[in-house]
Amino acid sequence: MPSPPRQGNLFEQPAPASHENEPAEWALNEQQLQSWQERIHSFQSPLFESDSPRQEQSSLFVSEEAEAAGVQPLSLKPLPLSFWRWPQSPHQGAALYWVMDRPAGLKHPILLYIGETMAADRRWKGEHDCKAYLAAYQEACVHCGLSCRTSIRFWGDVPRATKARRQLEQTLIRRWQPPFNKETRDRWATPFQAD
Repeated sequence: MPSPPRQGNLFEQPAPASHENEPAEWALNEQQLQSWQERIHSFQSPLFESDSPRQEQSSLFVSEEAEAAGVQPLSLKPLPLSFWRWPQSPHQGAALYWVMDRPAGLKHPILLYIGETMAADRRWKGEHDCKAYLAAYQEACVHCGLSCRTSIRFWGDVPRATKARRQLEQTLIRRWQPPFNKETRDRWATPFQAD
């Protein structure tokens, strides 16, 4: 029985036959990339505007998950994605982090990825699938003539226990549906993937 086809990589280019200096054709054009960004923006925009998550039943006690879901990523200080190269990291220890872009012409940024870490100062230094998605995304934006203003934001008021921190991360992923998280890639038909 043949194996099912894998999601295609729109950024994998065939090796040029004899025209080494000619640029390869891109499978993603400006209109497609903008449409992809706008779909995400349309879903996330109300979340950027709300002060707190919708709660089905009011409670005198706010759970950690409800508190995390209410964190507004725009209230956190944006850092360039190259922050990890600085001599001193602005963040240490356990954290949740948000990776965003601010496409021109959209009212709000788009939230591309949510992650958790035990070591905010070291998490972005090594291999990370999100870094590969971001590199492909940024390259596509440049190719299509679109501006790309990516940033990362950290929230350090999280549990040190990995299980509890991951539960908060999953709550936020369900709420925001960021396209580079594995849980939501299919929803957005995310064309950016790691090899």
